[in-house]
Amino acid sequence: MPYVSQTQHVDRVRGVIEGRLPAPANSPRLVSSWQRSYDQYRLDPSSVIGPRVLSSAELREVQGKEEAFLRASGQCLTRLHDMIRVADYCVMLSDAHGVTIDYRIDRDRRNDFKHAGLYIGSCWSEREEGTCGIANVLSDLAPITVHKTDHFRAAFTTLTCSASPIFAPTGELIGVLDASAIHSPDNRDSQGLVFQLVRQSASLIEDGYFLNQTTQHWILFGHQSRHFVEAQPEVLIGFDECGNIAAVNRKARESIAGLDGPRHIDEIFDTSYAHLQDVARTDRIVALRLRATGAMLYARIRAPMKRATRIVSAATQGEVREVRGNSSIGAMGRFLHSQDERIAHNAEVALRIAGKRLPVLLLGETGVGKEVFAHAMHDSGSRRARPFVAVNCGAIPEPLIESELFGYAPGAFTGARSRGARGKIALAHSGTLFLDEIGDMPLGLQTRLLRVLAEGEVVPLGGDTPVHVDIDVICATHRDLAQMVEAGSFREDLYYRLSGATLQIPPLRQRADIRDVIDGVFEEEAQAAGHVLTLDPQLAERLAAFAWPGNIRQLRNVLRYACAICDSARVELRHVSPEFAAQLTPDTAKEPASLGGTGGTDDERAWIVAALTRHHWRPNVAAQALGMSRATLYRRIAKLGIVGPHRR
Repeated sequence: MPYVSQTQHVDRVRGVIEGRLPAPANSPRLVSSWQRSYDQYRLDPSSVIGPRVLSSAELREVQGKEEAFLRASGQCLTRLHDMIRVADYCVMLSDAHGVTIDYRIDRDRRNDFKHAGLYIGSCWSEREEGTCGIANVLSDLAPITVHKTDHFRAAFTTLTCSASPIFAPTGELIGVLDASAIHSPDNRDSQGLVFQLVRQSASLIEDGYFLNQTTQHWILFGHQSRHFVEAQPEVLIGFDECGNIAAVNRKARESIAGLDGPRHIDEIFDTSYAHLQDVARTDRIVALRLRATGAMLYARIRAPMKRATRIVSAATQGEVREVRGNSSIGAMGRFLHSQDERIAHNAEVALRIAGKRLPVLLLGETGVGKEVFAHAMHDSGSRRARPFVAVNCGAIPEPLIESELFGYAPGAFTGARSRGARGKIALAHSGTLFLDEIGDMPLGLQTRLLRVLAEGEVVPLGGDTPVHVDIDVICATHRDLAQMVEAGSFREDLYYRLSGATLQIPPLRQRADIRDVIDGVFEEEAQAAGHVLTLDPQLAERLAAFAWPGNIRQLRNVLRYACAICDSARVELRHVSPEFAAQLTPDTAKEPASLGGTGGTDDERAWIVAALTRHHWRPNVAAQALGMSRATLYRRIAKLGIVGPHRR
């Protein structure tokens, strides 16, 4: 299909929407998307403005929440790009909201793709950009090719996009894989091969993420042919020590009846879970008969991967046995044995309240690891084989939060799926619901959430039949909820409902175990990079002395970059990004004498507080006025225990 002018494109879009012209590519999906883009989102089809692109800070925030997803998808993105780069394609990975969080592109073509909007941090939701590959997958949860003038906006009518959804083991959408080209043949059939490669790669990412998230479960690897069980298993099923099915991949859900809800492994196969555990110890391939159809599936069983443990003091062991009997402390172990007393105390409290149906509120700065701690609480409790569903209340656009949380009935609003959708609360049934940045939840929705917590029922948007839910709730925020209650921006009754137990996660700069944290994160990133690496001791000391305003999330990004570009066996200062290395360089020569350590601590504290107050607690400006680097200012703030008025 040749290039068309803006006027021709607008006329065609309106003609299709009004029924005067045939649908693009004879696809009802594309017509529905055009109608939503025009009628519901009020987008202009003649617009030639590119997509919205997040700032670096905003992108880091989004990427920090998708660490496991990014780690599971990295190699597949590279492999897919290697196969299609010769045809001048880029590969993009978006999160469940359409934000591009990773991409692969030839360096010499980066500017051309960036000019076309194909760039990391670009936002591709249908609400903002109309019909395009990623947006359609987000709306319909199905793969699609959006070729040239299939796009709603004139800005993208030279592009071709093939995209496919990526689902979590619990069934919810976690992202979209997309391959796009700036120039391609006009014939839509030319995209057939790329479309299939994208679908296959999305499945590989799903399975990689599945295995990454289910290391604590028994895993069944299955295939209809015995010869492909080892080489290319299609079916993945995770089950716990009791035989309860905790996770299944997409192929298993599509090909095996009865896996769309909580089931026991004995209900699916004509065998016992005890027999499957015995099979795992022999590492042999066995033939299993499906109860529903009588068909055979060949399978191998993998036992749960062992977790590293440390020696625990007798006193601590006694406390843990007191609250947990003979059960394992699981993922909470690394927190329980922390050298930081506050972290260890939080872990002890978490273990004591496990299973007590007590809502937990985690407080702490952005990036301190609140979600990691929440996941550890889930993994160490009796619901560890059930779903852990995380929702970032601050990352979802306000108009979408209600349907995202509570789900919606068929036909609840224009553009709704014909069969409706389950919300995050319903998906967390029998498991744990983690509400991150709960302080950003709109006041109106707080009332609905309170009803869910009080009555154990959720009513989908546009529906009238309550659905029973049984969930443990963990919330997290960096805001002062008590202060928000006083200001009237957070419901008092909801605050008391959520704060059954309140745990404060300290910032990284204040943690006594900061060296252990650095070593642990470095080990994870070095392993993910696929290299045998060591951390230079001098660099480790500098990292431990840094103030880390972005906390563990910032630390992980710094070490991920260093491990990625390291060209030797040791990661040194030269491998750190230049911008961050400048912050690590000692810069005491510029500090006033009154701040150099010769004066009294009270004088130093007063001097810094005065500068911060004078500059409205903006650290960058205050540091410049004091003649020191921002990193030095953060270190002194931490050392002197200075707390800003907005955090009291």
